[in-house]
Formats: sequence, structure tokens, C-alpha cells
Amino acid sequence: MKQLTVISGKGGTGKTTLTAAFASLAKGKVLADCDVDAADLHLILNPTIKRREPFSGGRSPVVNTEGCTKCGICTEVCRFDAIEDGEVDLIACDHCGLCVYACPENAITMEEDFNGEWFVSETDYGPMVHARLGMGEENSGKLVSVVRKEASEIAKGRNLDLVIIDGPPGIGCPVIASVAGVDSVLVVVEPTLSGIHDMERILGLARHFKITALACINKYDINLVNTKRIREYCDGDGVEMMGMIPFDSKVIDALVQRKSIVEYPCGAVTKEVTKIWEKVSGHLNHEYSDT
Repeated sequence: MKQLTVISGKGGTGKTTLTAAFASLAKGKVLADCDVDAADLHLILNPTIKRREPFSGGRSPVVNTEGCTKCGICTEVCRFDAIEDGEVDLIACDHCGLCVYACPENAITMEEDFNGEWFVSETDYGPMVHARLGMGEENSGKLVSVVRKEASEIAKGRNLDLVIIDGPPGIGCPVIASVAGVDSVLVVVEPTLSGIHDMERILGLARHFKITALACINKYDINLVNTKRIREYCDGDGVEMMGMIPFDSKVIDALVQRKSIVEYPCGAVTKEVTKIWEKVSGHLNHEYSDT
């Protein structure tokens, strides 16, 4: 089983649009939306939820008011000023659990939080695992790992040989969780100064984890000078360029209709994305034959 993660150094480069297109083109795959902080692959693929599970990413202190004598020891030891008179301020709380150990009455316990949900769904293109993290909740990297694990188990159970992962933007913990152990990453970059900067960061991350990185340029024709800079950087860094997607407002029309850019004809964009998938698929199959 192969795993491909579509990532970008910043949001808004088109990675989810590209992932949805790959969903239309690829055979025998499971889809995993690992952008759990702002999941939107479901907006294009219209999944039917078959199973939903709660997600707990940590624990928080809970005070038993009947056992609390309001001695104030928990207030004294809390460096975050998060507990007073038996009341816990969960926004200020760091969830370290020191108050639990300090309480002489054993009136404080650490209990699991409910931080979000994850789902197993069916789409017109195959199974999909996705999630929704609650507003302001943390541990999105842990939730990404849950989504990836379930997607892998579904692939094994159904004898499918590919997991396509829509990764989160940036280079933080959720991104690391979405790329660790995958066979390849496809970096989607736009020809802007911020796009180039963030591409360099994400390629550095892939290099650190020794993951084969591929690249494609979205809306390459909006700035040909920066497109040239991207190509030169990738050539110098040994990153194979999969293709260059032109700008076309028809892509917006496709998204408004909640269709992939393969389902909704977008002219040269559809043709180029199809070629990109053929190259990426060929790369994955070549890696498989070499191992």
C-alpha cells in the first residue's frame, strides 16, 4: 500500500482542489482529509457518513465540589492562575495535572476532553476518512494520526493499494503527522513571494524526514518570473516538477457547483491536472516496482 500526501507551505494554494481531482482519477484508493482544523474536502466530494466517533485529545482537571474544602493549595501551586475557589478556568489551564497531585482531599481528577469527531464515509470515488476538530481545540496532530490510521486499516481491509491524504498547510505538528511515513508528498505552490518562501520551508521538512518530494505550480501564468524561480529552486534541490497548472476562473465555477475540476470541464486546467496525476501515479508505481 502506497501513501501520498498533498501539502503546501501555506493555505489557499489549491491542494484540496487537486486532491479532489485525484479522487476522480485514481483507482483503488482511500481518501483521508487530514486538514482537521479546517476540513473542506467533503464540500467537493459530498460524502455519506457511515460511522462517526468522538475524539479525545487530552484531559482536563475536574473538581468534585462535595470533596473540595477550598483550602487553596491548588490555587497556590498553579502557575497559570487557572483554578480558584474550586473553579477551573479551562482557557488558562495548561492541563498539566499538578493540582490533582497537590489536592490533599483527592477532590480533583483528570477527565478526558471531547475535542471533536472523526468520520468514516463513502463517496462516489471510494471510502473517505475525515474529521472535525472543535473550535479552539488542540491536539490536531493527534487527530490527524487517528484519521491516517483508520484510512490505512480500511485500505488493508478492502485490499486497496493507495491512500491519498489531503494535508494541512504549514510545517507544524499536524503537517508532520500527515507526512510521517508516507511514500511521497506533492507540494502545491503558487508563484508568489510568500508561496516560494513557504515552499522552501515545506521542502525542508520533507528533506528532514527523508520523504520523496514532488512539486507542481498552480496558476503558474500569473507571474512567470516567480514560476521560473520555483523551477530553478526545485531543479537545484532535486525535486521533480510534475506540472504547471494555468489560471482559469472556471475552477471557481467547479467549486461553486461542488464538483471536482475533472467532473466539471475546466479546459486546459483539467488536461494538465490529469497529466499531473499520471506522472504522480507513475512515480508511485515506479517506486513500488523498485522496492
